[in-house]
Amino acid sequence: MSQVTITRSRLLGAAALLALAAGGIGFTVAQQWEGSHDPESAKPAARKILYWYDPMIPAEHHDGPGLSSMGMQTIPRYADEAGAGSAAPGISIDPSASQALGLRTVLVRRGALASSVTATGTIDFNQRDIAVVQARTGGFVQRVYARAPGDIIGAGAPLADLLVPEWGGAQAEFLAVRRTGNAALTQAARQRLMLLGMSSGTIASVERAGRPHNVITISTPTRGVIKTLNVRAGMTMMAGQTLAEVNGLGTVWLNAAVPEAIAGPLKPGQTVQATLAAFPGETLSGRVSAILPETQADSRTLTVRIELPNRGGRLRPGMFATVSFGGATQPALLVPSEALIRTGKRTLVMLALDKGRYRPAEVQIGRESGDDTEILAGLSEGEKVVASGQFLIDSEASLSGVEARPIGAATPTAAAKPAATGTLYETVGKIEQITANSVTLSHEPVPAIGWPAMTMTFQLPDPKIPRGLKTGDRVRFGFDRPPAGPTIRRMTKVAGQ
Repeated sequence: MSQVTITRSRLLGAAALLALAAGGIGFTVAQQWEGSHDPESAKPAARKILYWYDPMIPAEHHDGPGLSSMGMQTIPRYADEAGAGSAAPGISIDPSASQALGLRTVLVRRGALASSVTATGTIDFNQRDIAVVQARTGGFVQRVYARAPGDIIGAGAPLADLLVPEWGGAQAEFLAVRRTGNAALTQAARQRLMLLGMSSGTIASVERAGRPHNVITISTPTRGVIKTLNVRAGMTMMAGQTLAEVNGLGTVWLNAAVPEAIAGPLKPGQTVQATLAAFPGETLSGRVSAILPETQADSRTLTVRIELPNRGGRLRPGMFATVSFGGATQPALLVPSEALIRTGKRTLVMLALDKGRYRPAEVQIGRESGDDTEILAGLSEGEKVVASGQFLIDSEASLSGVEARPIGAATPTAAAKPAATGTLYETVGKIEQITANSVTLSHEPVPAIGWPAMTMTFQLPDPKIPRGLKTGDRVRFGFDRPPAGPTIRRMTKVAGQ
């Protein structure tokens, strides 16, 4: 591997390369550099020049200064830049070049990352809140009330008056038996009326009036919106025939389309926040009632059903909403998202090493939240990465043949921090799950290392540590942070639980 030093002249040459790739301005930058550069003055007296080259054509070597085959001014390659025997690969940048690049470095840190998922959806009726209105007996529709599908009606609202001829004779017989004063016969006659489909209210009305009552008013049993209405004046109704369907409006469903790639953490009962285009600036809270089992093949999304309260009936089916599924925060190794270099095949960061050296490193990334991205592999806590100006350094590293540090390579920073792994931190938490080699705890904040209250999984090196403890116990525990991750060292049950 090679170690390359970027001087101001090399920096300008690499800048010209990137500017030309961006389109249009590259030639201007190169021309300005060419007009102000004196090839002779660029030769350090104590440094040996191997050859001259164009940063845009690194394989094309020239014996002296001049123009390349693309008409660009060549720059020198020094012997100390080859660095074949250097044990520390990377690119060295002198302070003036670093200032010109505007380099900004940040520490790789461990923090809490909220597992949040955002999706879009539409409001729909709550299909579990439907009342079906049927005729309890056959008859003729004498009158219909002014109702239509889509009307919002209250409980007990009349729909139609139904004439039931067979009720007339049965009611007259009931009244005649009732006048005899025989309680047993009267009760039997009353039971017969109920079997014919009469409600107790209708029977009580016949008893009070003392005459048959064979016209009944069919009403809605609940408040809601009329979805279907199948009754008209003069119709003949059969017993059990559906007159109407009424959908309640107390709650509604919000059906959100969540990409299957990010739907894994979602679960029924999870709380969500929703904002609707119809009510800007207002946030509604609901819960996931179901995750439907079928995936939409065309969009590769899962339908997540959320139940929302509908106070005042403001939420109407068809309304558009944006849904945020807030999850529990989890500890993660974090870098700013702007520090990532995504090539399409892999993701890199530019490591800031000692003595002004820089080297690309391949990383495996996880979730993103806000301005931070989770690092699953390739970095250790405490290492430094370049957050601004890294693309120009990466371009020079590619031209110079500096290989990126692969995932799994030893990280000196992690090995140089034994004190961090030996420090024991204590807090209180509740056991959520115990396995043979790990324990999941919902713990209180750990101010010493800036951790907020959260639920996370700790390594369990000795299965004897949680002996006598079970899920749900409140415990005080101590842990440290070796390279393998936070590890429990002791754990005791909180007295008085």
